[in-house]
Amino acid sequence: MAQLWGGRFTKETDQLVYNFNASILFDQKFWKQDIAGSRAHVRMLAKQGILTEDERDQILAGLDGIEADVESGKLEITQKYEDIHSFVEANLIDRIGDAGKKLHTGRSRNDQVALDMKLYTRDEIGEIDALLKKLLETLLSMMEEHIHTYMPGFTHLQKAQPITLTHHIGAYFEMFRRDRQRLSDIKERMNYCPLGSGALAGTTYPLDREYTAELLGFAGPTLNSMDSVADRDYVIELLSALSTIMMHLSRFCEEIIIWNSNEYRFVEIDDAYSTGSSIMPQKKNPDIAELVRGKTGRVYGALISILTTMKGLPLAYNKDMQEDKELTFDAIDTVKGCIALFTGMVSTMKFRKQVMEESAKNGFTNATDAADYLVNHGVPFRDAHGIVGRLVLYCLDKNTSIDDLSLEELKEISPVFEEDIYEAVSLKTCVEKRQTIGAPSELAMQKSIEAGKAYLANS
Repeated sequence: MAQLWGGRFTKETDQLVYNFNASILFDQKFWKQDIAGSRAHVRMLAKQGILTEDERDQILAGLDGIEADVESGKLEITQKYEDIHSFVEANLIDRIGDAGKKLHTGRSRNDQVALDMKLYTRDEIGEIDALLKKLLETLLSMMEEHIHTYMPGFTHLQKAQPITLTHHIGAYFEMFRRDRQRLSDIKERMNYCPLGSGALAGTTYPLDREYTAELLGFAGPTLNSMDSVADRDYVIELLSALSTIMMHLSRFCEEIIIWNSNEYRFVEIDDAYSTGSSIMPQKKNPDIAELVRGKTGRVYGALISILTTMKGLPLAYNKDMQEDKELTFDAIDTVKGCIALFTGMVSTMKFRKQVMEESAKNGFTNATDAADYLVNHGVPFRDAHGIVGRLVLYCLDKNTSIDDLSLEELKEISPVFEEDIYEAVSLKTCVEKRQTIGAPSELAMQKSIEAGKAYLANS
């Protein structure tokens, strides 16, 4: 078919070249944004006297009709159009005639696609943020429920010190809170309108770019027309933020997978988020957690791809930049799906509280507190460290825990131990005496929960 840009050419584009060059298969995703941008542009053109009010009204009515017909399925976006911009403009001309040919006055496909991508990205940031907020609400509810659920805290995947499940989940609450902050930063930084920049050097028409920006909800117009059409920083920033979200989801999924194993048995994943084995009837596999973990690499790949695409591009627009869309669309859809599924999975998980508590007790997570006990009774820390090390070796040899040793056994290792050692190394004491901001005690965690509630109420 003849192209909207075909006047310079004397023969049709080879079909293979046309197919390779076309973007309609994927950029149709922002057909609504293209129509929204066209509405703002034509209103601005009429305001500036570049179009008559009648021409404006004809074009707006035509755009309304296209939108309604695409929504209803009456009008199909097909591959006979090179891109979504061609689809909208060609259909507009078919419907209203010569007035439709004036829609493109004062703009280029370069600033048009830059606008559409920004509008689409901005809309999707809002949807991702809403999903993250729901996840945070879910995590906060779990924190309230498990403030007395004791478990081991780990370093190097070794049991280290006793904490609560609330404390552990709270760490992820902070991660996903930062993810929302990153999205907010990106949205604020990208929220400037490129429309009116033309192909790269603006236009001789007396456009009111501030008005266009206002109509589209931007903070203002971009300030350099070359940068406007060549900028994909916001795509890179978004993919970086999405990669970080996936990294956080993947870390939590890795822990859930470990906790779900026969060796740990900390959690039972709901049947709706598990699968079985085709040959082993006893298996209940954490497939959703594994898939989220696996899809993290897919989102990382999108980030590396766009960084690689952009690294050698001279100013201003280059066709390479068309490669920003498919991978961004895929990454956005992947992240949205993963957040939603992860939220459902964790909200339905059952925690085996007794198993978790016994794991903390039998893992010598209170060894540091035993050393602190000796220090508080006048033993130098280095000597206390060595005494408790011998104590742990003794327990390992006897296949027991510090809590279960008799006072006589404890005194054989150090005469400083007295009856109050048992209270000092109980999980409850170990946790509750850690009351500094961010620590696992009930007092500290209640403050964190209240702060989390206040944050969610105001965001």
